[in-house]
Amino acid sequence: MAIVTFSSPLMHKDKAVYAIAGDTKTILALAEEHRIPIPFECRDGNCASCLIEVSYDEPERKKAIMLTEKEKTTLKELGKLTAQEIEDAEVRDMPPRYRLACQFIARDEDVTITFTGTPGGAD
Repeated sequence: MAIVTFSSPLMHKDKAVYAIAGDTKTILALAEEHRIPIPFECRDGNCASCLIEVSYDEPERKKAIMLTEKEKTTLKELGKLTAQEIEDAEVRDMPPRYRLACQFIARDEDVTITFTGTPGGAD
C-alpha cells in the first residue's frame, strides 16, 4: 500500500490518501475519488492539463513506472522530459520528476504529488 500526499496552493492543507498496491487507478482517478482538485481535460495523456510533480518519500525505493508514448510526447513538448530522463526511466528504473496524473499509477512507494491548479503547470 502506498501513501499518496497531494499538495497544491488550491488546497487548504496537504491531504494524504492510501493507494492500494496492485490497483490500476491513476493518480487522477485517486484524486477525483478523494475530491482533490487536479485540473484535467482529456484523461488520455494528450493535453497536459493534469501535469504533476512527483517526489518520492524514500528516493532509494523509487521505481520507474512505464511512460506511455503519449505521455513521453506530451511531456517532451512541454519541455518537462528530456531524452536522458526517458532513458533513465526505461533503462535504469529511475522515474522522471514530472508526470501526467491521468497516466501515472502509484505502486508501493510513498509519494508526494504537487500541482499548481493551473492546467499544464506544475512549477
